Amino acid sequence: MLRSTFRVGDMDCPAEEALVCMELDGLARGLEFDLGARTVTVWHAAAADEIEARIARLGMGAERVASGPAAGAPAARVEDPVAERRALRWLLVINAAMFVIEGLAGWWAESSGLLADGLDMFADAAVYAVALYAVGRGAALQLKAARFAGVLQLLLGLGLFGQVADHVLYGSETLAGAMMGVSLLALVANVACMVLIAGHRDGGAHMKASYIFTANDALANLGVIVAGALVAWLGSPWPDWVVGSIIGAMVLAGAWRILRLRH
Repeated sequence: MLRSTFRVGDMDCPAEEALVCMELDGLARGLEFDLGARTVTVWHAAAADEIEARIARLGMGAERVASGPAAGAPAARVEDPVAERRALRWLLVINAAMFVIEGLAGWWAESSGLLADGLDMFADAAVYAVALYAVGRGAALQLKAARFAGVLQLLLGLGLFGQVADHVLYGSETLAGAMMGVSLLALVANVACMVLIAGHRDGGAHMKASYIFTANDALANLGVIVAGALVAWLGSPWPDWVVGSIIGAMVLAGAWRILRLRH
């Protein structure tokens, strides 16, 4: 068995860490991450060149800094399907509820950012429903569930851009206070989701995809809060439209990375 360390220049958050896990699922015997140094150490039987090529395929950079024989790998985590199902059910309930809340609030407040974030929550709720089907099944079904989730993200991302374009063309009277208040509630909900997933993100591909979506959602919530403050300060809906477009781009980027996963 070999032990190789790679520098992944653009890996600076748990979402990118999860993508590396998904890409190396079934190939790596063990993984250790150092987000501060942006490195991943891989225990593997395959050639180091193959590991490097798989990481490079994610488009985040891949530079081998060390490689050599290894005495063993870290102890593997044992998946608990019952615990995963319980966590996924809570995630499904939280995201479905926030989809309804943000969707209604976005429509009332004429906020592209809130509507975009609500649609993203809807995509996540669908992802968790698919993941519930995958729990306890083989890696192939887990990967199919993750890819199906990626397709959902792709479609939702395209829909978000259409919605933002509608507001830009026909105008809107955005309520900044509603944007900030509802987005703060959504941020609390997503932090709760990340806590639920944290104990399972080293499991199958479907759980890692779930973590990616939730980490992106938390960033989107912060963006909508900032945009709401700018709308109030400037008296213009443009910050709302911009953040709606940014959320759409995040959704599309996340979908693209997940759809590129292979085993």
